[in-house]
Amino acid sequence: MDKSTFRVQHMDCQAEESIVRMKLDGISAVKGLDFDLKNRQLTVFHAGQIDLINGLINELGLGSALLNTEKTEQELEVEDAKAQRKLLWTVLAINFGFFLVEMTTGIISKSMGLVADSLDMLADALVYGLSLFAVGAAASRKKNVAKASGYFQLLLAIVGFVEVVRRAIGQEALPNFQTMIVVSALALIANAFCLYLLQKSKSKEAHMQATMIFTSNDIIINAGVILAGVLVLFTGSALPDLVIGAIVFVIVIRGAFRILKLAK
Repeated sequence: MDKSTFRVQHMDCQAEESIVRMKLDGISAVKGLDFDLKNRQLTVFHAGQIDLINGLINELGLGSALLNTEKTEQELEVEDAKAQRKLLWTVLAINFGFFLVEMTTGIISKSMGLVADSLDMLADALVYGLSLFAVGAAASRKKNVAKASGYFQLLLAIVGFVEVVRRAIGQEALPNFQTMIVVSALALIANAFCLYLLQKSKSKEAHMQATMIFTSNDIIINAGVILAGVLVLFTGSALPDLVIGAIVFVIVIRGAFRILKLAK
């Protein structure tokens, strides 16, 4: 059996891991996958066909590069499928729940930062949902669901981006900075908890890698919305909220294209 190690530059959370898993799902040559999110590395255990595997991973646009391939006699650990499904349902529920909370409070408080962050939460929920759906599903059906999810996410993000532009041109009321700060802080805690669960499931160690938390895109985005709320307070301008909203919408659009690549 062969063991190939990849550097995947933009794989730093469970959502990207799930996308890689779905991309390689159903490839008979792939015998097992081992993810090291902290170091952004993926190890693929396979029986030949490295060119096919490398090409599929490259299609995702995650900045991947094949580091080495070698023969191995290493025994693969069998994943507890039931535990993995339970974990995915948990993080899906948390992300979808905060999508509803942030979308609702974002609309009420007139904060595009919160609305954009809610779509980022929805994007992760869609990926976890696709991962659950992918188990045992036919390839054509998985592709159709991935395509529908990707276009739905893309549509919402584009509508949000257009709204940012409209608000930047027009005279809109200031967003409620208190709501922005409080809700984003709660979302940050929720994301940190999801990361804790995901990391705990992969390791017997009692502690969690702090670097894993603070390099996560989701947590950086939450912190960005909090910062935008503080800047709205001190500047008396809606511009910080619009800027962070625009940035997050771009991130969500990129995520939508990654999902669409699963449908190829």
